[in-house]
Amino acid sequence: MTLVAFSGAVQLGLILSLLALGIFIVYRILGVPDLTVEGSFAAGASVSAVLTVSGRPFMGLVAAACMGVVAGMCTAFLQTKMRVQPILAGILTMMASFSVNLYIMNGRPNIPLLREETLFTILATRFGSIQAARFVLPLVVVLISVALLGVFFHTRLGLAVRATGDNEEMCRASSINTTFTKFVGLAIGNALAALGGGLIAQYQGFADINMGFGMVVVALASLIIGEAIFGRRTMLWNIGSVVVGAVIYRIIWAWAFSFRIDPANLRAISALIVAVAISYPAIKNMCAVYKLKRNAKKRARGRYHA
Repeated sequence: MTLVAFSGAVQLGLILSLLALGIFIVYRILGVPDLTVEGSFAAGASVSAVLTVSGRPFMGLVAAACMGVVAGMCTAFLQTKMRVQPILAGILTMMASFSVNLYIMNGRPNIPLLREETLFTILATRFGSIQAARFVLPLVVVLISVALLGVFFHTRLGLAVRATGDNEEMCRASSINTTFTKFVGLAIGNALAALGGGLIAQYQGFADINMGFGMVVVALASLIIGEAIFGRRTMLWNIGSVVVGAVIYRIIWAWAFSFRIDPANLRAISALIVAVAISYPAIKNMCAVYKLKRNAKKRARGRYHA
């Protein structure tokens, strides 16, 4: 793998870590199997692209996060008020967001940004290098997001959101409005996912209506890699491990594709990488059990010969 490929993998990993953080909030903290983030990711990309074309790239990121908040609140409304199953509520919102994204993009399936002024090109004029801008901007956005999440989840509201995911019935018995905490958690999670979509649209120079396809699996793989390597400790530690896990996943992906692979096999190789990443905890556990059994057999044989 070349240095350029490694640098690009780190940059994309930082951007996609925002999506992984969104999955971390809705899946790990709230304990909700939410698929809304796929629609939020694409919605953030489409809004960011439209506003970038109109000459407002920074507002594109702000609007992208707002779109994620709206999508998350729609899913929370279906879950809490309409009593729709969580996974079905996410699918419904994701399906609806497809039409909304097409409307935002004026019926076009994609919007090119190659000749438009993005936040990356603006920073490139100051840093003197587009590669430096592509590294610094995602890093700054991720660090700010991690810091804000670390502070939020130690506030009273943040603790209530965490408690809702741990034991919803007990929270209700403690007079905590679990409906409101679900709204907050899903809104924040989808805002981060949409922010990642808005950032990656400006990074790659285009927005596509299908950009969110399969992103949930990628984010889950990043989440599991981070937890498998660093474990689960404090909240800030867990948040940081998600970011590092996303970067490691992209590095693994770039390394695998550094070999000359037939384009027809790209999807299969991607699926294999994700499957191995998700299965890593189970594989690690099986290896530990096998090691214990082997050591037990050795001890048993030693006693028998003695």
